[in-house]
Amino acid sequence: MERNRKYNNPIVWQRADPWVYKHSDNYYYFTASVPEYDRIEIRRSKTLQGLGDAEPVVAWRKYETGPLSANIWAPEIHYIEGKWYIYFAAARTTETKEGLFDHRMYVLENASENPLEGQWVEKGQVRTQWESFALDATTFEHRGVRYYVWAQKDPEIEGNSNLYISEMSNPWTLKGKQVMISTPEYPWEVIGFKVNEGAAVLKRNGRIYIGYSASATDHNYCMGLLYADESADLLDPASWMKSPEPVFQTSEATGQYGPGHNSFTVSEDGEDVIVYHARNYKEITGDPLYDPNRHTRAQVFTWNEDGTPNFGVPEPDGAESEDQVKA
Repeated sequence: MERNRKYNNPIVWQRADPWVYKHSDNYYYFTASVPEYDRIEIRRSKTLQGLGDAEPVVAWRKYETGPLSANIWAPEIHYIEGKWYIYFAAARTTETKEGLFDHRMYVLENASENPLEGQWVEKGQVRTQWESFALDATTFEHRGVRYYVWAQKDPEIEGNSNLYISEMSNPWTLKGKQVMISTPEYPWEVIGFKVNEGAAVLKRNGRIYIGYSASATDHNYCMGLLYADESADLLDPASWMKSPEPVFQTSEATGQYGPGHNSFTVSEDGEDVIVYHARNYKEITGDPLYDPNRHTRAQVFTWNEDGTPNFGVPEPDGAESEDQVKA
């Protein structure tokens, strides 16, 4: 298929785990992991391309010691019932234990109309059934119920993280059962590490879709897809199907390596857009986690006849507006 290439990528340099939320004021609100992993920034722009030039505002900084003092990862900004919320992960230390970091999940709240202003208030840790490595939370509403989806280490399951879902009683508290909806099982999900993480929700064509990321954070990083019928019990693991193949992955041809940890939004003219990070080189010196060059990129995606999203191939850097690309 052909699609118009709308964005000159990268749209934001050195920002991994990008999250974009288009608000009713027609601003795009952006947050992501910064290379120093020491703070949470927000910026906004009337265009996706403009996010790169938008002035970042620091919403929150890590503590010197304690559970919120290291590796501030993957913030997301959401607008829920008239207030702004940021979901993020933080650790006590940059050290690992048995290959795992020490992250837990936390929430900030801001009652200001503009989240670049006002006060961000810590609402505390989101408590799950285990006190274990947990990160990459997202939230969505469906049929009057607010859900929370996140990645966590089950002490009884080998590997780094699985994906879980739960209902919420408020934007920082889980209630009821917590169920696993995906575990790393396919060869492309277990390269380097057994990882399912970075969930993002997309509601379309009678289904709830969850894009997620898998494997180590080098060129093997890629996206998978879960989906459930919109009328199904979302807390029943049997409701969720998984694509047996990656839906978005490294392209040597376009020079894009390790695409993933995405969010979904719409373009200025209403087209569906995936916002993600990737590197433009394959060979990394040292731990890929501390290589700062995962840049934020955006591209329009389309839909297959069976109702599933078609993300195509990560487009090359420096694409000019309205170029044509075969997917």
